[in-house]
Amino acid sequence: MTLRCVVIGAAGYTGAEVCRLLVHHPGASVVGLFGSARRADDASTMGELFGRFRERLDLPVEPADPGKIAELGPDAAFLATPHEASVELAKALLDRGIRVFDLSAAYRLPDAGLYPKHYGFEHAHPDLLESAVYGLVEIARERIKGAKLVAVPGCYPTSAILPLRPLVEAGAIRAGSTPVVSSISGVSGAGRSPKLGNLFCEVGLEAYGALRHRHQPEIGHHAGVAVRFTPHLAPLDRGIVSTIHVELAEGWDAARVRGVYKERYGSERFVRLLPEGRWPKTVDVRGTNCCDIGLIDDGAGHLVVSSSIDNLVKGAAGQAVQCMNVSFGLPETHGLEVL
Repeated sequence: MTLRCVVIGAAGYTGAEVCRLLVHHPGASVVGLFGSARRADDASTMGELFGRFRERLDLPVEPADPGKIAELGPDAAFLATPHEASVELAKALLDRGIRVFDLSAAYRLPDAGLYPKHYGFEHAHPDLLESAVYGLVEIARERIKGAKLVAVPGCYPTSAILPLRPLVEAGAIRAGSTPVVSSISGVSGAGRSPKLGNLFCEVGLEAYGALRHRHQPEIGHHAGVAVRFTPHLAPLDRGIVSTIHVELAEGWDAARVRGVYKERYGSERFVRLLPEGRWPKTVDVRGTNCCDIGLIDDGAGHLVVSSSIDNLVKGAAGQAVQCMNVSFGLPETHGLEVL
């Protein structure tokens, strides 16, 4: 079986990363490329927009018209589009029988009432929030199988949920305590649209959105515990490191936590528990769909867990392709072993 795929938002960083992975996918082909803000008179090809695709994927990037997309007969559509655009595009494509893998936050939160506060718009299709499956495969693999609408997790949430969720489920976090998540991301997480603060000569290391970032409720809901979250922007092109401080319940220490991770992730291809004394680094996960995890405790009930991912792969495109593989029953690693 060869899946016919379309990528909407192909001219952005995450859309281009989806294309990179699909080009190497043995069970998928790209049959259409679209942009949510493209003009009808702009006939740029993917090879012209990103030179690495020359003679590999020279399809034009066209305006995103659901009817025209449906005419291509795609099995899967990847939405690397702004949240508000994804809300409508997902509905239109689902109505045409196309499975949707949405890389925006349009369907990640379960309550439509959260969208005006955290994303600044009223959700037009709250009924779809009930059927959307949160696409963190290591947490929700069975629900993703056959899913028609997958809400692909954000990059910061992925780096926090994968370390936190097993601790919550095991009862390792002290009751009444709140984990503190401090994350550092490369500039590509802000997208490709030019902004003054993202220019090479303007970027420094800085915190932003402390305790009010829109990803905080996503982390809390899907990790199963409220968190205090502070993201940072760093002068990197890609990659995330998250450092998480946890107060452990009585009887817990780093060794016992390590056992929980080994049991939960020991057979997972894309979560790697590092040996004692080793810490995750962005260079070790660059271009991969992996999340690396390292940890230590102070001997008095305070645990520090660190994780690293490539924000464009495990934090976006790779995760979406992994979800597609699971949804359609393909080998989970297809298209994702490319370094």
